[in-house]
Amino acid sequence: MLRHLLCAPEFGVLAKQYLERGLLVPDNVITGVVMMELEKKQSQHWILDGFPRTLVQAEALDRICELDLVISLNIPFETLKDRLSARWIHPSSGRVYNMEFNPPHVHGVDDITGEPLIQQEDDKPDAVAARLRKYKDAAKPVIELYKNRGVLHSFSGTETNKIWPYVYSLVSSKIRPVHSKEAN
Repeated sequence: MLRHLLCAPEFGVLAKQYLERGLLVPDNVITGVVMMELEKKQSQHWILDGFPRTLVQAEALDRICELDLVISLNIPFETLKDRLSARWIHPSSGRVYNMEFNPPHVHGVDDITGEPLIQQEDDKPDAVAARLRKYKDAAKPVIELYKNRGVLHSFSGTETNKIWPYVYSLVSSKIRPVHSKEAN
């Protein structure tokens, strides 16, 4: 398996090289990072955000666990494009700002250091649109897979505060409290 050939820091360096060029990180790199982390936590419950995104990733995940809940957020293409295109970062810290709903106090300047913010190439509108199209094509079969298994729950909207209560209610209904032996 690939995880024996690369350790976590090497996966991170490899992933960063793809991201800096505005490219999607290949399945084998993303899958390697996630599988290493999940294998460390075999007896625990997890919430995965944005994984799996492809059938290759879903198949790798199937080898170590069975998912009991998958949530798909259906947000209009233009809403996603606008939000992602409004993202700016402070390069040395990784702090993220969104010019629409989490802007810096001074436009284009990090709140803490006063250093300039940058917009990464993959956050520019044309790159975001291309990334979203690739994601949609790759994710469609994954969504169908989990829909056919009966574990997919979809929510649609454009505002977090309107979607979140439904997501929270669903997740809360799936979580069973863990009782200690003394309580039994």
